[in-house]
Amino acid sequence: MKADIHPAYHPVVFVDGEHEVISKSTMTSKETRAIDGVDHYVIKLDISAFSHPFFTGKQKLIDAEGRVDRFNKRYNI
Repeated sequence: MKADIHPAYHPVVFVDGEHEVISKSTMTSKETRAIDGVDHYVIKLDISAFSHPFFTGKQKLIDAEGRVDRFNKRYNI
């Protein structure tokens, strides 16, 4: 394996609102937080499994502009 071709791997904490996931990543940020004596980069997420509608069960199926009705009418269903 070639040396020095892989990106640096850092401890990070992914933050989605009140939920936090501690992991490692190649991502970095200007904000850091000490967790158990180790500095972790803080990566703020807009959406994660904690807040995504599919995983939270709050997903809504919306029939925009009667598309289902148009499909059924077009194919005589």
